[in-house]
Amino acid sequence: MATFNIRGKNVEITPPLREYVEKRVGKIAKYFDNMDEISVLLSVEKERQIVEVTAEVGRGGLILRGQESTGDMYTSIDLVVEKLERQIHKQKTKLERRFRNGGMRVEAFAESRVQVEREDEGSEYPIVKTKHFVVKPMDVQEAIMQMNLLNHSFFVFRDAQTEQICVVYKRHAGAYGLLEFDG
Repeated sequence: MATFNIRGKNVEITPPLREYVEKRVGKIAKYFDNMDEISVLLSVEKERQIVEVTAEVGRGGLILRGQESTGDMYTSIDLVVEKLERQIHKQKTKLERRFRNGGMRVEAFAESRVQVEREDEGSEYPIVKTKHFVVKPMDVQEAIMQMNLLNHSFFVFRDAQTEQICVVYKRHAGAYGLLEFDG
């Protein structure tokens, strides 16, 4: 069973809200045997009720991420769960290959990092957000899958064969690109 880390920003996490988050967001754990932690950030900015979910699967660091915002917190929670389930279903074949030694609950398909923010006001190009993460060894296809699961436009990884730092990215025509670095 996954553990939850539920935080609020400009919103009080009431027991009914916590229970709803655990019930609805916990649905994504049914797809995996070894989901470690599910982090949920609930925040309110003006009229927007924002829900960000980050879930780590297993000790190899497959990360699922989704974010939704509406005028209602409960609707945002429902929509982010739907988004995460769509991501999992879309990547089902690739996920099954990755978890070929177990960890993926195929029967579930029949049913249905540390961030530091700071202001850098004194420079010409201000840095408003810094993310720290571990660059893990993987192949290009796995990096593309991880990028798509995170719903990002690029992903940094270490090539498992060459040990080089690489970047995969989405191109405008729907294809993918790969950046390899020498030195």
